[in-house]
Amino acid sequence: MLIVLALFLAAPLLSSCGLRPLYGNANSASAQTLGAVEIGDIPGRAGYLMRGALQARLGAVVQQEPRYRLEVVLDDQITGFGVRADNAVTRERRALRARFQLVTADRGTVLLDDTAGSDSGIDVVSSEYATIAAENTALERLTEIVADEIVARIALYAQRRADQQELELETEAVQ
Repeated sequence: MLIVLALFLAAPLLSSCGLRPLYGNANSASAQTLGAVEIGDIPGRAGYLMRGALQARLGAVVQQEPRYRLEVVLDDQITGFGVRADNAVTRERRALRARFQLVTADRGTVLLDDTAGSDSGIDVVSSEYATIAAENTALERLTEIVADEIVARIALYAQRRADQQELELETEAVQ
């Protein structure tokens, strides 16, 4: 009974911890920014997959007139390791790194310049076809992971910028 009473009294304190959903609703700063982003061209197969993954994530938000452009440069590398005595590679690591910039569509001012990336391990088997299929599957999975990271960082940037602007307005109102 005492534990239930303590939890009941602590509940209001937990609700005011300051946590809130990053994407909020359609009127949140994050959703407004994500809905106004167009994606620049990204060359190569990895670029095609990344552009599709980003469009799927940004397309889920209410689309607006583009105010921002997302420029992405990918670095996709496969490195062999796990070498046997006959110098045959038994394991590979596929690393996908993305340097991305969020720029204003009208002036080209860089608002956010960051990197995101992920790695995946691949077993090299006797079948070349199976190894190539595993490398392609790894690339598809990595583009999804990196796209999630890019969108989350843009949303976080937008929310922090909105919070900063709100704080500046409150400071001006007090003075």
